[in-house]
Amino acid sequence: MAGGQERILRGRIKSVQATKKITRAMELIAASRIVKAQQRVVAAVPYSDMITEVVRDLSAAGSGSSMPLLAGRSEIKNVCYVALTADRGLCGGYNSGIMRATEGEIKNDALLGRSHTVIAIGRKADGYFRFRGYNVAKSFTGFTDSPTYAIAKEVGEFVTELYASGQVDRVELVYTRFISSGTQEVVQRPLVPLESETVAGGDAKNAAGADYEFEPSPEAILETLLPRYVEARVYAAMLNAAASEHAFRQRAMKSATDNAEELINNLSRIMNRARQDSITTEIMEIVGGAEAMSSGN
Repeated sequence: MAGGQERILRGRIKSVQATKKITRAMELIAASRIVKAQQRVVAAVPYSDMITEVVRDLSAAGSGSSMPLLAGRSEIKNVCYVALTADRGLCGGYNSGIMRATEGEIKNDALLGRSHTVIAIGRKADGYFRFRGYNVAKSFTGFTDSPTYAIAKEVGEFVTELYASGQVDRVELVYTRFISSGTQEVVQRPLVPLESETVAGGDAKNAAGADYEFEPSPEAILETLLPRYVEARVYAAMLNAAASEHAFRQRAMKSATDNAEELINNLSRIMNRARQDSITTEIMEIVGGAEAMSSGN
């Protein structure tokens, strides 16, 4: 009986060891990708800051408030949420955090009599919101761990079209902001129309924007630049989301590896105890047999 138990335990240990090798490899891969993803986040900041500054100056110099992407709606009837999740799982609570935050906002809007539209980025968001019957206008999948500007441009164009056509009255980005490899947070940021603090300027450096001379007119430049600004915002959110996904996956796989190591140790102790019991039983049987033979003689 003890020998059979030992074989079972040995098989379980081998199985857990194989799983541990996989989780350890995934942990190392995620850790290496965090560095690259973080570098991409940092590299995108200068472009995002510069295009924001130019939009501020142009808005201060021209009558940009009449443009669709700058003009807010007097009544909000339909809110669009761009939810950024991963294409894959095994990343702890990364996906559930985004879906929970988005779903909470949708329920709050329903209490105010507003309808909703969801743009799902990542297979997890697409599957979650479609399965639960939410209004998913479009989904973008297959790239979340390594986004490109071309995809951000496609998303930005779709968002701009939705808003300009009047199908939605406001667009919100819901994504995980990457702060460091150990800290990330789910955030909700307005995308369209642009935030009032962005278009109004707000500091002394931009206050002089109205004194600039623009060729062509500020309105013409803004008309071309505003869609690029939306794309840049989407791209920055995607980069943050990708870095956060790798960070979540690295932590999840490290936890799985540690748990596997603990389970291996526990199973090894149980197996050693079973082996000791088996040896003790055999010794007792031998001693008992020897005593019986001695008594017979």
